[in-house]
Amino acid sequence: MAFEKALGEWLHADQEADEDALNSARRHLDAVVAACVAESGCDTAMALAAQSRALERMQLALVGRRADDSSDEVLVEEALVDAHPVVPLAQLPEVARSVALLKGRKLDDVIRVNEAVKASIEEWLTWMRPNLLDTHENYQYLRHRMWPVYESAGLPEALLFGLLAKESGGKVHAVSRAGAAGLLQFMPATASRYGLSLNGSFDERFDARRITEANVAYFNDQFRVFNDDLELALAAYNGGEGRVGRLAGGGGHSFWEPRVYNALPPETRDYVPMVLAAAWLYLHPDDYGLVFPVIDASPSSITLEHAASINELAVCMGQFGNPRGWFRTLRNLNPRTQADTRIAEGTTLDVPKAAAAAYAARCRSGLLAARSVELHDARKPLAARSPQRPRRTGVAGKTHVVQKGETLHSISKRLGCAAAPVAAANQLRPPQYLIRVGQRLQLPAACQRA
Repeated sequence: MAFEKALGEWLHADQEADEDALNSARRHLDAVVAACVAESGCDTAMALAAQSRALERMQLALVGRRADDSSDEVLVEEALVDAHPVVPLAQLPEVARSVALLKGRKLDDVIRVNEAVKASIEEWLTWMRPNLLDTHENYQYLRHRMWPVYESAGLPEALLFGLLAKESGGKVHAVSRAGAAGLLQFMPATASRYGLSLNGSFDERFDARRITEANVAYFNDQFRVFNDDLELALAAYNGGEGRVGRLAGGGGHSFWEPRVYNALPPETRDYVPMVLAAAWLYLHPDDYGLVFPVIDASPSSITLEHAASINELAVCMGQFGNPRGWFRTLRNLNPRTQADTRIAEGTTLDVPKAAAAAYAARCRSGLLAARSVELHDARKPLAARSPQRPRRTGVAGKTHVVQKGETLHSISKRLGCAAAPVAAANQLRPPQYLIRVGQRLQLPAACQRA
């Protein structure tokens, strides 16, 4: 790009001699972006993102050139530090906490916001917006268990969020009809391959940290196979690495090429852009009028002062500190505990700090605590068994219900009478005497047998 070339030359040359070239390149970039926006087929989001990154580099370069240091590269590094001061992770807003790099590349550059991804963004922002917001809330309370695993692996938080949104909505105990389970939906065979125990009293696919570790290991394996191609790695995660590997030739072909895309199952063709769209929205919510609520998810714990189930705790805590209630969060943070099973007094449960306050305010004593016990002990009455109906024998009083394979002649013969009287009684026309399965035939007196 002309702008990038001019910026590089300007950094290592006389400022006055190259200032005009840099400004000219900037005007050219503005014109290219404006032309792109005016075209219906242009990838507007990517063009605007490229323009923003280029202008940011120019601004940082200007800061560096004005400093007194003799090394241009050091100046730019210092400018970057000044522009982005180091702040403790817990103090940064959600989007700023998203790791920018995926295998050395900015995630904004990796995600191609093409027509398929745009269509998926629309889905997330319309009928699936509640799912996206639920995922975000659930993830915030689980973040301290999952994000450190991704962070240590150098993987983007936005990718983790996109996978959660599409796979489970942030529900620890999610199980698919195909048998995949957990926040990141591992099939049993894949789970075993990546060290998750499925034996004993607890399936480790329901452990937020363990399944995230397995997810990171899986993606790192697929990145090696597919030359760090995110779309192919996602396709392998959903559709199987063997199939995607054969179609893509180990990364020699992209996910969007017809020979790959058209040969994949519809589920996988939908899965990849949906994950990318959710990740993109996590990075750029303001661009789409999306508001992720700010949640204080500081981890804490409670020690039960009397036996209580997750259900009882959710009832007595109510909406104190959380307008949506605490059931899902309690379940997610304590996956080894059944929701309707009373937990022994003295047991410690992991909860957010706000839920600990709710427990102290509502569940140790009082009306809500008593009602939660009353509701837990209530049982719906079992339905009374219906009297058994007599078995249908084919002849019911003065009628006969036609069974599969029967004809008027076979029915008449079995009943010991001629076909003509039965046909006449039911207005059936010769010679076919057409009847259908389930039809109830009136039987004349001559056909009634003792």
